[in-house]
Amino acid sequence: MTDTSTNAAQRGASASGKPARLGLFARLVLFVRQVIDELRKVVRPTRQELLNYTAVVVVFICLVMAFVVGLDQVFERLVSWALGD
Repeated sequence: MTDTSTNAAQRGASASGKPARLGLFARLVLFVRQVIDELRKVVRPTRQELLNYTAVVVVFICLVMAFVVGLDQVFERLVSWALGD
């Protein structure tokens, strides 16, 4: 083999230009490396940002709960009125 075909084989490409199929273990290692690379790009929130996000979620959930309770009361009264209880 020539030097260029050796380099192509090492890069995962065959001499015909098609990528060589990696084995299961090599694909798993590649996947884990890519996951680690992506996790390094993640920007984690500061403590203050995390507290603000948590407060927003709690307030939103309370508003949705109040809306659902209100609807439940309205439907209960409508059904009671319709059934004559």
